Amino acid sequence: MPKNTSVAAHLRRLLELLAAGAPAEDFGAVATEARRVGAGADDLAEIEQATQAALRVHSALRQHQRREAELTALFDTAGDLAALRDLDAVLRSIVRRARMLLGTDTAYLTLPDEEAGDTFMRVTDGSVSVLFQNLRLQLGEGLGGLVAQTARPYATPDYRTDERFHHTHSIDAGVLDEGLVAILGVPLLLGSGSGGKVIGALFAADRTPRTFSPDEVALLCSLANHAAIAIDTAKAMTDARVALAELAEANAVIRERSAAMQRAEESHDRLSDLVLRGGDVADVAAAVADLLQGDVTVFDAGGWPLTETARGADRAGGGGGAVGGGGGAVGGGSAHDATGVDGSGGSAPAGAAAAVVRAAEDSRATAHAVLHDGRWVCAALAGQEMLGSLVLSGRPDLDGPDRRLFERSSVVTSLLLLLRRSVAETENRVRGDLITDLLTAPDRDPAGLVARGRNLGIDLNRPHLVLVASTDADVRERLAGAAVQYLFGTGSVSAEHAGTVMLVPAGGTAPGGAARAAAEQLTHLVGAPVTVAGAGPAAGPRALADAHAEAARCLQALHVLGRRGAGGSAGELGFLGVLLGKDHDVEGFVAATLGPLLEYDERRGTQLVRTLAAYFGCGGSLTRAKEELHVHINTVVQRLDRIQAILGPGWNSPEHALELQLALRLRLLSLS
Repeated sequence: MPKNTSVAAHLRRLLELLAAGAPAEDFGAVATEARRVGAGADDLAEIEQATQAALRVHSALRQHQRREAELTALFDTAGDLAALRDLDAVLRSIVRRARMLLGTDTAYLTLPDEEAGDTFMRVTDGSVSVLFQNLRLQLGEGLGGLVAQTARPYATPDYRTDERFHHTHSIDAGVLDEGLVAILGVPLLLGSGSGGKVIGALFAADRTPRTFSPDEVALLCSLANHAAIAIDTAKAMTDARVALAELAEANAVIRERSAAMQRAEESHDRLSDLVLRGGDVADVAAAVADLLQGDVTVFDAGGWPLTETARGADRAGGGGGAVGGGGGAVGGGSAHDATGVDGSGGSAPAGAAAAVVRAAEDSRATAHAVLHDGRWVCAALAGQEMLGSLVLSGRPDLDGPDRRLFERSSVVTSLLLLLRRSVAETENRVRGDLITDLLTAPDRDPAGLVARGRNLGIDLNRPHLVLVASTDADVRERLAGAAVQYLFGTGSVSAEHAGTVMLVPAGGTAPGGAARAAAEQLTHLVGAPVTVAGAGPAAGPRALADAHAEAARCLQALHVLGRRGAGGSAGELGFLGVLLGKDHDVEGFVAATLGPLLEYDERRGTQLVRTLAAYFGCGGSLTRAKEELHVHINTVVQRLDRIQAILGPGWNSPEHALELQLALRLRLLSLS
């Protein structure tokens, strides 16, 4: 009976050790204790057998505990994947758990760099070497390269002496710097079997020799599978976000284009309705300015503004401008204000008009609107004929739909310009008949001529300037059309007569200035020198006919004087003007020639005019002049110097001297 009690006590002790989870070495102490108390041989044999059974149970329990910890880690990893928000955080968690479950000194994960064609360290845990953390592996190099190449796990108890792997200096240096010895690497696979794709590798490594068990390899493979799922899921989410962003962008583009098409349709309807209601180019400019929220000016083919600058509704008071000049148009002002068809002068420089023409030519060459000096320019064409151009300022960032709207508005402008030109040419032919009758028979029916003029919108009883223009014979046919284009929109009239073109500008009092302005612009439009002479102002059929005759004589004089391509009037030709003018304005000629000297004598009480007459009368001899004047020769010299200061250094040139002598003789005649 005591024997059975002794064995039972020792068996109970083994069960207590199992229940307490005691280490394996504690189980051997039970048999040792039985020997110490004098247990029999049979009892000792039974206790030894029970101890071995207890150790097997202890090992099974430890294995179950390890499996439970592994499963818990895998479940936690699966939970991380289900709540995936940050790929880096999930990968760090997987690497950390691999290191913890396998009990290694370090763990790390590598991913391929498709652009560089190698792999790099994405995540490390337990690493202390910067050199190791920055390692890059080519396919097939080292243990990791072999894992990626074969898509199979590899383990080595001592990497440094393992010849199965392709050692490189950079990899061996990094492993040595980290102090690693035993390494286990498994692939990150997407898919199964031979069709699986390696997207990386997961490693666990110790700094001492170690043999990795199949269970440890299987555990690391499970974690690697989770990492592969995490990477693939993150990539899918990234692709989905990119696709959603592209879809949103495409939807935005579709909405934008739909809105642009609707706006273009509304704009087309608005411009079409404007034309059908009889609107002109100024109305088109205003509509386009409102649609594009900018400043719009319409220019003719010569670069001169046909309209005032039209401003968009929300730009009232804003800065306008056109190519090459500031202000509302090219330098501001209205059509032909460079010098004005009436010769009054203006503010727009010819260089600004040339800049508009150059930009319009660029637009014609490209068949699209062009950006020039921060302003959009679009040519208004009829085929390839330049009718004019539209200039849009205040919108340098004009986008595609608005640019196409601007270009379509130039087509509408071209139609209106063609229509207006056709109407103007028809009206001008009718007015030309009136002008022909006016010049050939002004006294036949003056009242009838005045009535016909009123019916055509011309008041012949109102003062008008008269211009006569001529050019080379080979381009003469262009002159009439150029005159129509030059006077277009100004309420003026032109007509061909006797190989020349007569222009009757509306308003103006300076025939010379009007002639020069017309000569400059007509030369540009014709493409050859155009000479223009002016006369007037004159009112009534007979006076207008006489003014035309005077302008025609002046035109002949300009050609004789070699002033081809210039403009002027009889009053600006000195004594020739007296001869050419109808009224032979002697007093005007004397005043224009000697006026400055007469005024100086009257104001200062001097005798410059008398001295000048004596000087010319003595043939330019200072000695004879001082005797005639009864003054010292130095006084004569001083007076002549004063005359030069007043009249200019060319006063004694042959041409000027002739005019001065003629004026002195005419004055002497008038005084006597």
